[in-house]
Amino acid sequence: MMHQHALRVLLGVGGGIAAYKSVDLVRRLKERGCEVRVVMTKAATGFVTPLTFQAVSGHPVRTTLLDPAAEAGMDHIELARWAERLLIAPATADLMARLAAGIADDLLTTLALATEAKLTLAPAMNQVMWRHPATQANLETLRGRGACILGPGEGQQACGEVGPGRMLEPLEIAEALRASAARPLAGVPVLLTAGPTREPLDPVRFLGNRSSGRMGYALAEALTELGAEVALVTGPTALPPPGVSELIRVESALEMHAAVMARAAGCGIFVGTAAVADYRPVAPARSKIKKDAEELTLGLVRNPDILAEVAALSPAPFSVGFAAETDHVIEYARGKLEKKRLSMIAANHVGGERGGFERAENALTVLWDGGSRALPMMSKAQLARELAALIADRYKEHHAAST
Repeated sequence: MMHQHALRVLLGVGGGIAAYKSVDLVRRLKERGCEVRVVMTKAATGFVTPLTFQAVSGHPVRTTLLDPAAEAGMDHIELARWAERLLIAPATADLMARLAAGIADDLLTTLALATEAKLTLAPAMNQVMWRHPATQANLETLRGRGACILGPGEGQQACGEVGPGRMLEPLEIAEALRASAARPLAGVPVLLTAGPTREPLDPVRFLGNRSSGRMGYALAEALTELGAEVALVTGPTALPPPGVSELIRVESALEMHAAVMARAAGCGIFVGTAAVADYRPVAPARSKIKKDAEELTLGLVRNPDILAEVAALSPAPFSVGFAAETDHVIEYARGKLEKKRLSMIAANHVGGERGGFERAENALTVLWDGGSRALPMMSKAQLARELAALIADRYKEHHAAST
């Protein structure tokens, strides 16, 4: 979707090896109709020269706050007013810390305080730095102020380590920025479930599953980027909380059912990504079960079908289900779509060598009445953005047809 005017993007380049990717990012943004101005930190100029960014952007590059020529007309204030988006890529751990603390000790951090443009960060750092509690606390602070976080990705890093911390590819960042600027779901209330449930056996044990919650959390962020007001009902995960309108933590399927049904009537879109237990123990033991007997028989009772109940409401929200299957994936998903009268269903194969539970990547086949689309294997963050865009498109068609 193209905009009526060129989106004005102020690109801040931090001092990390990923700065070389930001040269291509300028080109990708311009291809999508954006006007781009570049500001570099002093450290960034050690990786890429300002002249390189000037050549690809077509505008002078600013690197210092106290530039006598540029400051004659309070140029940094003009830059702050000019920008519609402040995109920082790479956003280093140091930059994120200074932004979280509100420090303005160079041109880029001063602009971040002086602009009313929406802040978008594409983090890039060593995976240990990314996981550090200080970085995660800064991340949560920035999200709480409305910053949009793109990535990071996972994989091989320049330092030789493997893990989360790679800056997303320029194409991914440019596409995400364009989608968020379009905001096709602006103001739409979305209710989304994510993660596993835990069904208690006794005070210390539970029945669970392998869901990490990554796909649901990524989709919650992607829908938020499109303007949706997302309420996330999440089972137990080890993931940092995404920037959503409301976060509701639950453990069991019954708790998730209660949280969802209390909010379902007010949502425009419901997305059930959670891996909800089909059964729970009939009567959890009040004290720890001892291993006295050679065999132990558990009595299980069926849990409520949250997705089916929401889709059966009148009026029903635009309901999106997930089908995680080990075989006959499309066949089972199509049956679930029809039986539960869903608007869409995203089918994925689990238990294979790639994708699925506890993996950083996944692939989906999305089905609806009269159509389908295959989303190939990619990072869950990028997959979430592709799926969110598809949900937005289908929701708009559905909404237009029912009004």
